[in-house]
Amino acid sequence: MAKRGNPVGERISEAEYAVMEVLWDKSPLSAADVCDKVCAARDWTMPTVKTLLGRLVAKQAVGSEPLGRKFLYHPLIERSEYVGVESRRLVDRLFGGRAAPLFAHLAENEALSDKDLDEIEALLREMRR
Repeated sequence: MAKRGNPVGERISEAEYAVMEVLWDKSPLSAADVCDKVCAARDWTMPTVKTLLGRLVAKQAVGSEPLGRKFLYHPLIERSEYVGVESRRLVDRLFGGRAAPLFAHLAENEALSDKDLDEIEALLREMRR
């Protein structure tokens, strides 16, 4: 099993997050495997992917293990753990640590669909049990 990373550490950039999504979907992967998944869509090159992987290793979000002449990369943090930390940061930074103003903002700007509202209502009912 992979060692645990530090999800509260340095923030992950949007580009690094794209690499994390690939690794969360399937791992371990080589840099070439990651490039196969993201390079064409993002107009990236292999050196770009290697740079991003290096940054993620330095941030302890990704681990690497040598395999012959290449390295295999795997996430050290779970997607749900990262989403939780980033969600908390967003609420803290933009809404004073309160989730209610976030929902009010989304509702006022019609960013919530009927399906979203149904899911939120079901979640609230479950939480109150």
